[in-house]
Amino acid sequence: MKLSEFKAALTNLTELNFKLPDGTMVPKHFHITEIGQVSKKFIDCGGTVREENLISMQLWESIDFWHRLEPSKLISIIDLSIQKLGIEDHEIEIEYQGNTIGKYGVTFSDNQFKLLSTKTQCLAEEKCGITSFNLIKEKVQSCCSPSGGCC
Repeated sequence: MKLSEFKAALTNLTELNFKLPDGTMVPKHFHITEIGQVSKKFIDCGGTVREENLISMQLWESIDFWHRLEPSKLISIIDLSIQKLGIEDHEIEIEYQGNTIGKYGVTFSDNQFKLLSTKTQCLAEEKCGITSFNLIKEKVQSCCSPSGGCC
């Protein structure tokens, strides 16, 4: 979800709700401790130089059980970050503390923001020698057929 989509979803809400991938809700007394634009320039295992830009938003909870961030207040925080930092309209990555800092994608439905699990992946499978899962599956299926000779 891009920052503009996130902000548009906020305009129709009366309260903020974030749902974790396991179905549990982020406690309502969370704070947004930071919003920023993160730029990453890197080289993948195949030698391709890549660049990635995203908006990082950190959710944090403390013992301030009475805290409630209003959607309109979050809109003003986003607007301030756009004004002061010049952040652009990129995909949002939510950071939230579990056993370690988890990084999540985000989508919106049923009047709540749903945090999506993120995964690592090889960006240069064709160059680095990693056989794709589908190719391995095909080889196993052909080998283990009655005429494949492996059984």
